[in-house]
Amino acid sequence: MPFLRELLSRLLHLDNHRLARLGWARPLQLLTYRTYGTAGRFYVKGRLLTDPGLAPATAADSRWRNFRNMARRFLSYEIAGAGLVAERAGGAPQPIATDAEGYFTLVLEAPPQPPPGALLWQPVAVRLAQLPGGAPLPAQPIRAVAEVLVPPAGAEFGVISDLDDTVFESGATNFLRMGFTVLLRNALSHQPFTGVGAFYRALQLGCTGRPDNPFFYISSSPWNLYDALDEFLALHRIPKGALLLRDVGLRPRNPAPPTAEGLAAAAHFGHKLHEIENVLRAYPRLPFVLLGDSGQEDARIYREVVRRYPGRIRAVYIRDVQVPKRALAIPQLVAELRAENVEMLLVPDYATAMRHAAARGLIADGAAGN
Repeated sequence: MPFLRELLSRLLHLDNHRLARLGWARPLQLLTYRTYGTAGRFYVKGRLLTDPGLAPATAADSRWRNFRNMARRFLSYEIAGAGLVAERAGGAPQPIATDAEGYFTLVLEAPPQPPPGALLWQPVAVRLAQLPGGAPLPAQPIRAVAEVLVPPAGAEFGVISDLDDTVFESGATNFLRMGFTVLLRNALSHQPFTGVGAFYRALQLGCTGRPDNPFFYISSSPWNLYDALDEFLALHRIPKGALLLRDVGLRPRNPAPPTAEGLAAAAHFGHKLHEIENVLRAYPRLPFVLLGDSGQEDARIYREVVRRYPGRIRAVYIRDVQVPKRALAIPQLVAELRAENVEMLLVPDYATAMRHAAARGLIADGAAGN
């Protein structure tokens, strides 16, 4: 199988310069992903690829139209080795190159500024400066603006949430079901779980009534789904937050070590734990609320987070996916966390989670009755 994987990888990663000579090239698209930072340090991530030509999603889209759009997201032509320039307000331009999958990752340092008084999205301008192989730049400049979340000084806590089977149903416990869900639906045909939007908005307001509490969505979904997930969150008024997904490209960089649960579970565990730790390290004085589901590894990951970062977690909410064998390990994890003064709740719905959060002073008393 390595030979077939490499052959497919080569076919899907023909550079745009060669395609242009054949008359097949699409316009270039510079994508930026919502990330996070502090007053003095910004984390910026994005990707350069050819425009997949996605048709705007509508509620009336057929399954075939949804499948065609999803296929275009995954069968993209990434531009490796391109030179970009990123610049934040008041900072010097910083060059960065795209990697083999067209991604770029950058940390921008700057003299610390006073913390913002309200939840603030800081802009970072990114532009294409050089194409690989000396190819000429497009006549129209390729630019994008990255949004970086900088939590305000008044934040009570941060919120880290999974997406699949936590915010909306994806069928992640069943591979075939999840495949059909992802491939045949769009942001308008997906529906969030009842009460999730109200609960998340209440968490963002906390007890102060100000939308200061920052959100970080950490998922093992591939970056190819970023636009669809972003559209879904906005459509259902779920708080805007940093959206941290996973590269599941054809060229594995660091294969996950095998475990009893298999390679997929190990990759899921490692990715999410790594991203959560990065967030907690970025804000060492900010406590967090963690939200996930019982379908995969969330409860076990969050237990490890509590162990590594004592005193940092205010509460853990795990949505019950109603698969009994998946919930077998939860009682033991609940007991372990209780011994460390952290409550983990396996909740059947978000109304239950809201009542608990109100009783524990995480959200305003009236929020649980809305």
